[in-house]
Amino acid sequence: MVLSEPFEMLELADGQSIRLKADRFEWGETVIHPRYAGAPAEKKIPVLRIHLLSGIKPVGAPYYDVTSKTLQAQLKPLEGDLAAGKTEFVITAHGSGPSKRFSLRLE
Repeated sequence: MVLSEPFEMLELADGQSIRLKADRFEWGETVIHPRYAGAPAEKKIPVLRIHLLSGIKPVGAPYYDVTSKTLQAQLKPLEGDLAAGKTEFVITAHGSGPSKRFSLRLE
């Protein structure tokens, strides 16, 4: 399923953290247009949309879209515990570019 726009990509700088409380999770995909040499004109990628509880995100749509497959893999088994605001969680970025990874801490 293709997720509807607008997209609110979760972008964190190296060492930056964000504290979230989720209402629900939505899995889907979107089409991107890579610009690196030899890239295809477009590519479908998986997206996890984290719908947030009211008041968590002060501006923009009340959700974040996660495109990092490694972060998606960390969140997937915890989806039930994190949905409906049962557990607050903190995402922290480590590194930059394609080698960026994320840590996930439950509060």
